Parts: sequence; C-alpha cells; structure tokens
Amino acid sequence: MSKTATHSTHPGIVQRLKRAEGHLRSTIAMIETGRNCVELAQQLHAIEKAIGSAKKALIHDHVDHCLEAQAGTDAKSAKAALVEFKEISKYL
Repeated sequence: MSKTATHSTHPGIVQRLKRAEGHLRSTIAMIETGRNCVELAQQLHAIEKAIGSAKKALIHDHVDHCLEAQAGTDAKSAKAALVEFKEISKYL
C-alpha cells in the first residue's frame, strides 16, 4: 500500500463532505419535525450523491497520482500498484 498523502484535490473533497454533513443535519431535523417523506427521500438522495461524488473524486485522485507514480518505478512496484488498484476499486 502507498503511504498517506494529501493532494490538491483533498480540500475540495473536504468541502463536498462538509456540505453533505450540513445536508444530513438538516435532514435529521426534517425527520424530527415530521416533514414529508418525499422531501426526506429527495434530501437523502442528494446526500448519497454528494458522498458518492466525494468518494469517486478521492479514488480517481489516488489512481491518477499515487498509483500512476508507483507503477512507473519498477516491476515490483508496478505489481504492488496493481494490487492496490484492485483493493481500492472495490469501493467504486
């Protein structure tokens, strides 16, 4: 596995997750106040999409930067990068 790293895309991913967190808090409040189920489902769908988008951006960033750099060094590193790609692709 590659070492932990922060990339230029991480602040944007954090912003997406913070927005999703705010929507989640609002949706919880909506449930607690008895809001319409269609509205709740719509909000939950938006939260799910936002989190999925953040996850996809993180995985693509990892593949583009970490694995690509690791794969180009030598055969052993390339094999390790392939193993790591298989591991992370489970989360797509």
